[in-house]
Amino acid sequence: MKKNYVYFLAPLVGLIIFGAVYWNFSKGFAEREARRVAAEKQKKEDKLRAQAKANEQAIREALAAQELRKAQRLAKEAKDKADKEARAAAVEAKEKAYRDQEKFAKQVDRLEKEVQTEKDAITKLQGDKKKFTDEAAFLRVYVKQAEDNVKSLMQIIDKIAAADAARAAADAAAAAAAKKNS
Repeated sequence: MKKNYVYFLAPLVGLIIFGAVYWNFSKGFAEREARRVAAEKQKKEDKLRAQAKANEQAIREALAAQELRKAQRLAKEAKDKADKEARAAAVEAKEKAYRDQEKFAKQVDRLEKEVQTEKDAITKLQGDKKKFTDEAAFLRVYVKQAEDNVKSLMQIIDKIAAADAARAAADAAAAAAAKKNS
């Protein structure tokens, strides 16, 4: 019977050991399981909180980046607009300078023609002045000669009148002498 005893005792000892282990395990199992479940739940909640924080941070960063891009876009648009206005002003200034240059060139040509016309007029007037001065000098000489001629003609007329008077007196004396002689 020794052998039957071993067959019965070994499973019983194994069952007692298993029962002790099982009882020891089952006694703390619910707590351990609850702690494990709570730890997993806490881990999931921490992970969800961390993910929510990360999402919030990402949203904040995305909004900040969006605001930054918007500010950069507005600054770029303002710069582009200012550059465009500056280019337009430069083109307009260039065109105005060209128009002014054309206007001034035409004005210079016109003034040069007027100056030449005036120089020609001055030259003509100087020629006329010289002619008139020469003519005035000639007229003074001519008037003096005419006055001298008038004086000499007056003297001649006086001599002729005196000769006519002397002849008339001589004719009258000859007529009186002829009357006396007759």
